[in-house]
Amino acid sequence: MILSFARPMKNVFLIALAAASLNGCSTASKLFSSTPASAEAPVDGNGIVQTVQKSKLFGVVPVYRPDIQQGNFISKEMVAQLKVGMTPEQVRFVLGTPLLTDLFHETRWDYPFRIRKGDGEITSSRVVVFFKEGRVSHFEGGDLPEENDYLLRIAAPQNK
Repeated sequence: MILSFARPMKNVFLIALAAASLNGCSTASKLFSSTPASAEAPVDGNGIVQTVQKSKLFGVVPVYRPDIQQGNFISKEMVAQLKVGMTPEQVRFVLGTPLLTDLFHETRWDYPFRIRKGDGEITSSRVVVFFKEGRVSHFEGGDLPEENDYLLRIAAPQNK
């Protein structure tokens, strides 16, 4: 009789444990308070978007967030080397391998770039190159900051 009672209690315990763990997932986001310092908006009209959010555990303890860089780093100097009429090989030499190529749009190469710093600052940009008959026909997103500006955004010491 004792053995037959222990098995249902074990199942009830496992179900309660699973429910508690799933409930914990939904309340975990409430533990972290995000205070957006600025809305997402272009900065200096140069095609770069920045957003700043600072997260704190229980609204007090700062949470460590690593810097995350994604995409191709493209500067104004690199885009200045890009000319109409270049071959795909020349574009690949100047800008690097495109991050996004599409089978349905083989004549379009996308070079997105995004870095999210640990403090929540997001910097993103995008360069798109279009080809026609195996040559560059036009490109978009050429209004980028200079290489030094990017390096300051990426590696500048934080003032605390």
